[in-house]
Amino acid sequence: MTLNMKNYKGFEKRPYCNAHYPKTSFTSVADTPENLRLKQQSKMQSQVLYKEEFEKNKGKGFSVVADTPELQRIKKTQDQISNIKYHEDFEKSRSGGDTPLPLTPQLNTPPAYPSSAASQNYHYEPEPVRPAAAAPPPSSGKRYRAVYDYTAADEDEVSFMDGDMIVDVQQIDEGWMYGRVERTGQQGMLPANYVEAM
Repeated sequence: MTLNMKNYKGFEKRPYCNAHYPKTSFTSVADTPENLRLKQQSKMQSQVLYKEEFEKNKGKGFSVVADTPELQRIKKTQDQISNIKYHEDFEKSRSGGDTPLPLTPQLNTPPAYPSSAASQNYHYEPEPVRPAAAAPPPSSGKRYRAVYDYTAADEDEVSFMDGDMIVDVQQIDEGWMYGRVERTGQQGMLPANYVEAM
């Protein structure tokens, strides 16, 4: 048989015909301790062992740990500690890390309850705190009479009616004065162009 480009087979860089092409045979490897260890490791990593274990335990129930009062208390304590730690870390990161926290909540401390009389008022709304009016300037004894009605536009101002006497008046600037309305006893600021000197 003449070999050409269409009918030859190459083996180790030599041409052969189909009949004389060398046959490759496999060599058997002995089970050395290293090979046995690798085989065992690959079996453990494979899904086969996992699946076998799963099939064996399929019908069996799982042991459930009961939620005893002691376990519930421990879990609650751990949650509180975790929450406190989180807030401490947050405050440290916000303030630069060197300043201690002003308050640390106490664990398992019963809350302080208001007295029974206060707890019965469910819709209690405290009165808004009003700033105190500015202290009057020292008395100079000047008296003015209102020539127009004026309604206070701000908390530190005073309302009056035409004809009211304004006493203890102090000039603040060109447009405003401080005084006391004799009729009502209220003190405060008032517009200077609403009054005339007596």
